[in-house]
Amino acid sequence: MLYNLLVPLAEEYLFFNLFRYLTFRTGGAIMTALVISFVIAPPMIRWLKSKQKEGQPMREVGPDHLAKVGTPTMGGLMILISVSISTILWADLSNAFMWYSMFVLIGYGAIGFADDYLKLTKRNHKGLSGKLKILGQLAIGGVAAYGIMNALPDNVSNHIAIPVFKDLYVYIGLFFVPWALLVMVGASNAVNLTDGLDGLAIVPVAIAAACFGFISYLTGRADFAEYLNIAYIPGTGELAIICGALIGGAMGFLWFNAPPAMIFMGDTGSLAMGGVLGAMAVAVKHELVLVIIGGLFVLETVSVIVQVVSFKLTGKRVFAMAPLHHHFEKKGWSEPTIVIRFWIIAVILALVGLATLKLR
Repeated sequence: MLYNLLVPLAEEYLFFNLFRYLTFRTGGAIMTALVISFVIAPPMIRWLKSKQKEGQPMREVGPDHLAKVGTPTMGGLMILISVSISTILWADLSNAFMWYSMFVLIGYGAIGFADDYLKLTKRNHKGLSGKLKILGQLAIGGVAAYGIMNALPDNVSNHIAIPVFKDLYVYIGLFFVPWALLVMVGASNAVNLTDGLDGLAIVPVAIAAACFGFISYLTGRADFAEYLNIAYIPGTGELAIICGALIGGAMGFLWFNAPPAMIFMGDTGSLAMGGVLGAMAVAVKHELVLVIIGGLFVLETVSVIVQVVSFKLTGKRVFAMAPLHHHFEKKGWSEPTIVIRFWIIAVILALVGLATLKLR
């Protein structure tokens, strides 16, 4: 909004020329989302506590988390509000990629909110049925995928970019929409599975957002894209604004989610943030790089798949408990140890993912 309002005045007032620069507006988005989080968090936590007398329902099986009983959930609302306001304030409102990504963020957040609400009212951890959740994600993601496909340049709109290889794009035609749906829905649920310990999911999300903010900036610049031999996609630079807002919102949430957590993210936040990371990866043609940068989320998801398949086929479990972070809890690792070591893994994988930009 500030871009659309102030840039036309740059010829008369030189200061407003700053709003042309993505780097300046991304920094503004980070700080705005952070400040909004700090401002709205205390009253929101008090309000959620008043509505959730017993807090988020805990699983009857698994590690002992009795100390967390009574902690309110739906903290993802704080992230959605701060990210949405900050993005709209600092982004170019005429940018299609920005709106489709925001559509996924808010739409998936609404699905997560419904899931959290049902968990609280039914007083169990099941919430929205799996089928309804997936159908909702497919419907919202389908609209966004079709829109992104039409907004992309013709030479890459129906293609999958293969990292490391120079100018290697696989044409998939009409299968682009199902592919994009797989990325968005998969990323959304992968982040959701990772969100099981205080601070565990939010920092890797912020790390992934920082990486994709950088990638978005590069793909939106013809000179950098040509130098790195990646696809030049006009307009994707604006996605750096959303990534910046995600970083600010994530850090603001972490302030209150750090052990011992005052609030939990809930599906409201995890589904939304995973979904928007997937949408942005599709827009910048780095879907496979998301698998590397978000490798921690992939590991958590694979651990659940392996556990289920193994138990159904052999009656035996590979892990003490799935997702993976609960396995290490069962093995006696303390929660802070698991969280910090998983953060380290997320940083390493992010660096590997970014390295693919140059290995061509």
